[in-house]
Amino acid sequence: MPLKIGGYEIQREIGKGATSTVYLAHDPFRSREVAIKVAVQDVFRDPDNGPRLRKMFMNEAALAGRLRHPHIVEVFDAGTDEDFNYIVMEHVPGGTLDIHCAPSALLAFDKIAEIGFKCGQALDHAFRHGVIHRDIKPANILLSGGADIKLSDFGAALWHNTERTQVLGAVGSPMYMSPEQIRSENLTHQTDIYSLGVVLYRLTAGRAPYAAESEHALLRKILDEHAPRLRDVRPQVSVELAAIIERAMEKDLTRRYAQWGELVADLAAVAGSREQSGEDIVDSFKFSVLRRLAFFRGFEDAELWEFLRISDWGRLPAGRVLLEEGRVGQSFFLLASGEARVSKSQKHVGALSAGDCFGETPYVYGERRARIATVTADSDVVLVKVKAEALAQASKALQLRVNQAFLRTFADRLARTNALLATP
Repeated sequence: MPLKIGGYEIQREIGKGATSTVYLAHDPFRSREVAIKVAVQDVFRDPDNGPRLRKMFMNEAALAGRLRHPHIVEVFDAGTDEDFNYIVMEHVPGGTLDIHCAPSALLAFDKIAEIGFKCGQALDHAFRHGVIHRDIKPANILLSGGADIKLSDFGAALWHNTERTQVLGAVGSPMYMSPEQIRSENLTHQTDIYSLGVVLYRLTAGRAPYAAESEHALLRKILDEHAPRLRDVRPQVSVELAAIIERAMEKDLTRRYAQWGELVADLAAVAGSREQSGEDIVDSFKFSVLRRLAFFRGFEDAELWEFLRISDWGRLPAGRVLLEEGRVGQSFFLLASGEARVSKSQKHVGALSAGDCFGETPYVYGERRARIATVTADSDVVLVKVKAEALAQASKALQLRVNQAFLRTFADRLARTNALLATP
């Protein structure tokens, strides 16, 4: 094991494959742990497969800085020194989804839908930046806590609108290949939709959709046969989740999901179904709420996910005081759903509905301040709370978006006030 690679201090080996070894390393410049994938040099020298494998390795290295999404492993650096070709990535310590494909370790159905939702969001982001993954499988989906995931290994990715040399042909893992991928046809994002469907099938059923004694026989089944119905394999799965997965795996492109947005919306509905039972609010529900609120108009997906990460969410009943006049605080709030009334010195002065923010004074002034009004829930509400300090430590991009949203809010309030003053 090398002691250093490109200035990174190697700590231990954490993974090994046929074409590369992954090490846990320390980045002394930024004082953080990273994962370094190092190519096995002998593989590149193979006269038959070497050039293709080298292209795949460099394909992944080329992603450095291009795809930034909370559910895609970030590539920090790539390089070549005297002995190594390597890629430096963020370290995700939770293992892969492989562990949840076994019948003894299956996840709850809503968590499976949540994982599918986040994968779909990440793959949609990649596609909008010209990238089709082409190798979606449980081993390439890393766990980073709970239902949080990170997509990895874009070595087989197909780039659109680029002059880069592409890795063509039926690349990927046979079990998860779409029929059109097996036939080496021109591919669109629908091939990744199919592969994600197979992953969700395995997570739900605890078995692969097809079984065969050889790779050739497996590919024939994918081309010619339909997988067993999910509810026949595992009757406990809901009709809704089974229908989503089976539609994602349709062989006929006209019957498969045409857009990522359709798939993630359906998965969000299933993942958010437990919202009605009053349990913890899941990320897919939060993201969907933020996406449709006017306050977040113009926010990029990555900024919405960052906002989600620094915010606290809760359900509160009608009549609950959400903000109390005179109390000192440092947080601001948004109504994700429901209605509330605003009062000052026990006099009604306004009303709030879903998407409205309040209590933003401490953030705007950069200090703890006494509240100037009381806000009380008029109905059951979902309340979003953000500490001013947390937002001040967020990315500059997110701070700019929030500041712009506050400016729109202040302008709207001023316009309403002027309209009232102008009324005879």
